[in-house]
Amino acid sequence: MEDTSRIKIESLLQNHRAFFATNQTKPVAFRLHMLKKFKSAIREYEKRITDALWTDLHKSPEEAYLSEILIVLHEIDLHIRKLNKWAKPQKAKTPFYLFPSSSMVLNEPLGVALIIAPWNYPFQLLMNSVVGAISSGCCAMLKPSPYTPAVAKVMEDMVSETFPSEYLSIVQGSRKVNAMLLEQRFDFIFFTGSPNVGKVVMQAASQHLTPLVLELGGKSPCIVDKDADLDASAGRIALGKTLNAGQTCIAPDYLFAHRSIKNKLIEKIGKNIVKMYGEDIQQSPFLTRIVNEQAFDRLENLMHHGTLKFGGKIDRNDKFISPTIIDDVKPDFPIMQEEIFGPLLPVLVFDDVEEVISYINANEKPLAFYYFGKSKTAMEVISKTTSGGGCINDTLMHLTNPYLPFGGVGNSGLGKYHGKNSFLAFSNQRAFMKTTTKINLPFKFSPYPLYRWIKKII
Repeated sequence: MEDTSRIKIESLLQNHRAFFATNQTKPVAFRLHMLKKFKSAIREYEKRITDALWTDLHKSPEEAYLSEILIVLHEIDLHIRKLNKWAKPQKAKTPFYLFPSSSMVLNEPLGVALIIAPWNYPFQLLMNSVVGAISSGCCAMLKPSPYTPAVAKVMEDMVSETFPSEYLSIVQGSRKVNAMLLEQRFDFIFFTGSPNVGKVVMQAASQHLTPLVLELGGKSPCIVDKDADLDASAGRIALGKTLNAGQTCIAPDYLFAHRSIKNKLIEKIGKNIVKMYGEDIQQSPFLTRIVNEQAFDRLENLMHHGTLKFGGKIDRNDKFISPTIIDDVKPDFPIMQEEIFGPLLPVLVFDDVEEVISYINANEKPLAFYYFGKSKTAMEVISKTTSGGGCINDTLMHLTNPYLPFGGVGNSGLGKYHGKNSFLAFSNQRAFMKTTTKINLPFKFSPYPLYRWIKKII
């Protein structure tokens, strides 16, 4: 896809600023109208979106709808229902010593936002954040990934046919375009991608002190304790690792299994993978392919250490890597040095959960955290570690709840979104206090009469 030119980017940004300055995006009625138009457009483009996801990622229509389209539609519906409440001035308590005043918080749009999305969920991860931009009253410039060009083109058509270009626009192209975008001054940046690129984005934002949200990734641990329900655990881990061929920022990156149940668990995970995709997994219409040859080669190189317990089949021409379980993995293996972002599941063993806690805390803070076992132990392990979010006795599902904040911590991200948190991410919480002029308390002014009395009661 052809790169958008610098001249075009600067022209679009100027038009966004001019349109935002008219204050047309601020009334709640305008925002609700645009959210409803957005929903109608997605419904109209649904077939084109699913076809494009098949073209770029071999993603089945079922998976495309459930993991991409439906999540955005649910997000829009929640904002439509709640926006009137969220946008109202929020009353805040006022201490008695500030009498006779009242306090409030006004949620105002930050202005013109830049949204940069990745390729792994190319529709969901761009459009879900657009909901927050519309809901808050911002204008936005959108940048899809060039690695999924069919989806990028469909989104460009949908946005350009649904919204005025001075309100929402899409620019296309390579990392060169990203660099040009980051040279511009925006009022807010929302970036989803890798920690390494996130650092570049944050450095660029610092030049203008631009607020931002970074949705990154990392190595999300999955712990299965000795008292876990192995049948339920195996099925949910298999789903979490194979959805989108493991190209999911919150996929369980590696498995820590208690020594007493490790072999049974590996066997059950393998059986669940076969149950989902069949004996000849490559022929299944439901397994997504690896996005490109570069990603394929990187994953293939990670498979050379440890013992293959399941899978291991690859086909470079088809960009196919079967879901693969690798046992006897050591912490210093290459597969444990970077986020896998593919259908490879390395397995480590533990005897005491404190070993796992120490390992996790010695590494970067993960985006997600999964524990299978008793709730009491789960809460103890969670209290001794940190992550952006996670599940107890499940994987991935916390992302699908729009009432939960979603985001990372430290190396896995900065800021939260989904639901009200998306509205707040694109908003400035503006604090005001209103004071009557009919009463003027003298103790506020020099020479501070009643100072000793006031010091005792405040």
